[in-house]
Amino acid sequence: MDNKTPNPGVSREDRLSDEGLLRLEKHLISGPKMSRVVLMQWVRRYGDAARELIKEHGQYSNDMD
Repeated sequence: MDNKTPNPGVSREDRLSDEGLLRLEKHLISGPKMSRVVLMQWVRRYGDAARELIKEHGQYSNDMD
């Protein structure tokens, strides 16, 4: 049996870092267009920083406020 201590998931602090916003920007640049629901989740999680990135890439709509 393996005696390793499990280390599940990623901490909230690590998820809500600048690295997350870089992931969002990378996806907005090169990935397929995200749904409005997914974009709203980014805005809820990262606030104005995500909102600005989404606006810069032309995927923002007023109903995301």
